[in-house]
Amino acid sequence: MAVPGGLRRQPANRGLVSHCTHHHIVVFLLTFFSYSLLHASRKTFSNVKVSISRQWTPSCQNSTAPELRPYELWNSSHLFPSAEEATLFLGTLDTIFLFSYAVGLFVSGIVGDRLNLRWVLSFGMCSSALVVFSFGTLTEWLHFYNKWFYCCLWVVNGLLQSTGWPCVVAVMGNWFGKAGRGFVFGLWSACASVGNILGAFLASCVLKYGYEYAFLVTASVQFAGGVIVFFGLLTSPKEVGLPELGADEDEASVEEDANRPLMGNDDVDDDDQNYSIQATDNDNQPKAIGFFQACCLPGVILYSLAYACLKLVNYSFFFWLPFYLSSNFGWKEAEADQLSIWYDVGGIIGGTIQGLISDVLQKRAPVLAVSLLFAVGSLFGYSRSPNNKPINAVIMAITGFFIGGPSNMISSAISADLGRQDLVKGSSEALATVTGIVDGTGSIGAAVGQYPVSLIQENLGWMWVFYFFILMTSSTILFISPLIVREIRLLLHERRLRMLAE
Repeated sequence: MAVPGGLRRQPANRGLVSHCTHHHIVVFLLTFFSYSLLHASRKTFSNVKVSISRQWTPSCQNSTAPELRPYELWNSSHLFPSAEEATLFLGTLDTIFLFSYAVGLFVSGIVGDRLNLRWVLSFGMCSSALVVFSFGTLTEWLHFYNKWFYCCLWVVNGLLQSTGWPCVVAVMGNWFGKAGRGFVFGLWSACASVGNILGAFLASCVLKYGYEYAFLVTASVQFAGGVIVFFGLLTSPKEVGLPELGADEDEASVEEDANRPLMGNDDVDDDDQNYSIQATDNDNQPKAIGFFQACCLPGVILYSLAYACLKLVNYSFFFWLPFYLSSNFGWKEAEADQLSIWYDVGGIIGGTIQGLISDVLQKRAPVLAVSLLFAVGSLFGYSRSPNNKPINAVIMAITGFFIGGPSNMISSAISADLGRQDLVKGSSEALATVTGIVDGTGSIGAAVGQYPVSLIQENLGWMWVFYFFILMTSSTILFISPLIVREIRLLLHERRLRMLAE
């Protein structure tokens, strides 16, 4: 008995290896480091908050003031009567950035599907670098301090930085198809974590000269990266005369489309499963899909709501983990910053391994479900971590593995799956728009969640913060439960058919 074409298991990386060129490597590296640089500038702001807070408070509240500035200059620069109010304003800037970033993602996704992705990405990188330079360096050099000016700059920065993720995911989706998508995107999505590490390194190297130089270095590197992207990034294979993804994978008869159980019809011909979002074989330029049409695509709303809950937890670790380590265990701030890197390390490993497993299974949702169930247990275990740095680092890495891994998968590989389904096949552009919707909804969840985290911590303690994280992680599983059930049923059905074929 012959096995149906959709059930033939083939190595997930066969098509990937056989069709990979130096252009694929260049695209991988350019998109990886372009988003890493965007994230590095965000991390720089987090790392210099203490220095900024000292600069914005009067000398009577800061014993280091006379050593750093003349008395008249120091007192002319302060914005707040106490360090507590300065820190509160810095937290407000975080919230402002997240909300503007979330709104910008919805818009940037639509723009990315209608304009050249290279132009949009390079413009976002260079203009964001100028805003960061103005915020942290120019204002300090000019001794100009104004709360409303800072707020306006950070709103603009959030909007400009939002051009990054939809564009880089769309470019990657054009170059890397369903063969090994989970593994490639899992490895590539480590760009955010690498950016965090890079931002911390750049800031620490020059912070002793003043926080304005930390902004200067990261802004300069980011601007240079935007210039390189403008002249070096290829947005699709057709720009260098390479075949489209659909043509490559049809000839190789690669595996069943990884997103078929979520978005495709089960009776669709296996020989017509993939395509290029930004370019098709038709002479006419494909028409970009509308925002509400993209929202109505199968799986988009469910994964967007799930990602809102999961990104809340992931970004809470990003913002609060060093503070938690310092306040809960009494460790020095520098030690807490260094130790918090292990969460990102766990996320990098988790995204790569879980993406590879999802390629082998040709299903995403069951892998997410298992990882998130383990995440609940790891959160409970980490909340009871002893005052021991090696043990804390190990549990932290495990927690990052089971939370950061699914977060990376939803924002990259699954977003590519959602934007490359049969309903928009061959005639529409949807990948950047769908990515913007998923990540934008996630950013709204992350922005809204920061206030409850601080409120719970202040009134109930850190243990209840972890209970809140467990609730949000469980809600993530709940939102994608229909997709989990469907894909598990399909896995069991395929297994029965293969057993009958034997």
